[in-house]
Amino acid sequence: MSVVESPATRPAGGPTPHRAPGRTSRSRRRRQSAATPWLLSIPTLLLLAGLLGYPLVRMVVLSFQNMRLRELLSGRTPPWVGLDNYTKVLGDSVFWTVVGRTVLFTIICVFVSVLIGLGIALLMRRVARGVRLFMIVAMMFVWALPQLVAAQIFRWITDSDFGVLNYVLDKLPGVNYQNHSWFVNPWQGWAVITTLVIWAGIPFLAITLNAGLTQVPKELIEAATVDGATPWQVLRNITLPILKPLITIVTTLSVIWDFGLFTQNWALRDGHPEPQFQTLATYSYTQAFGQSRYSLGSAISVITVLLMLGVMAFYIRQMFKIGEVD
Repeated sequence: MSVVESPATRPAGGPTPHRAPGRTSRSRRRRQSAATPWLLSIPTLLLLAGLLGYPLVRMVVLSFQNMRLRELLSGRTPPWVGLDNYTKVLGDSVFWTVVGRTVLFTIICVFVSVLIGLGIALLMRRVARGVRLFMIVAMMFVWALPQLVAAQIFRWITDSDFGVLNYVLDKLPGVNYQNHSWFVNPWQGWAVITTLVIWAGIPFLAITLNAGLTQVPKELIEAATVDGATPWQVLRNITLPILKPLITIVTTLSVIWDFGLFTQNWALRDGHPEPQFQTLATYSYTQAFGQSRYSLGSAISVITVLLMLGVMAFYIRQMFKIGEVD
């Protein structure tokens, strides 16, 4: 009869049992699996560091110098001026006017585009499948248009001499829009720019939110309808809470895109936007390359990046929250 040695009766100086080979191999595989994404990301991170990191560092350094046209042509190192450029920018009332205009434009564009995009997405869930497919294809064509091409289309539509918009409005009784310039009045000019940005941004919002609506359980909607809930109550209490993470993401992305407005107003004003049509992006470019004040333009760009960091941090935080929920 054999006696099994228990852990309590095993001698203190006895040999330690070896770890199972299978457990060791599993631990090694887990470590390798955890390291694989980082190894695969190294080429992309190096490329981003080269394409974005180096220019960003150069821009920050340039904002503390006084680079003018003579230093650019001669190749000499610009003199170091410290925070002088930032003092000039932050003490300039024109700069704060441009900031306020950019913020107001962003708020209006994001609010209207997200609202219309959500409405179109809800409509797409109620139409026939063929109609929905046609709407998606049509919006994809709009989304695929380069910003410069879209701006040129709107420039032709609102042209004072040959514009289609003036031609149609002029046909209305009691309306005289012959040779009307839409950019003489800043409010009308910004209405054109805002319409262009909203028109170009709706396809992304509508298609993305339509995809999110497919994840809303039909059982919940049917149960709420049976209980007597109105369509508005279903939307407010079921659909919107489920779509809230997605709406937050697309809204944040829209803020980032609209805050950096450059191509649309630059193209519509033929590369020379008037002061009342300047945004932070065009104002920085005009100061740097239009007036050869490169360091001042760099300082404006750095401030713009800092303003956007708050929005980007909020976006990243929301992404992590959604990842934790999933």
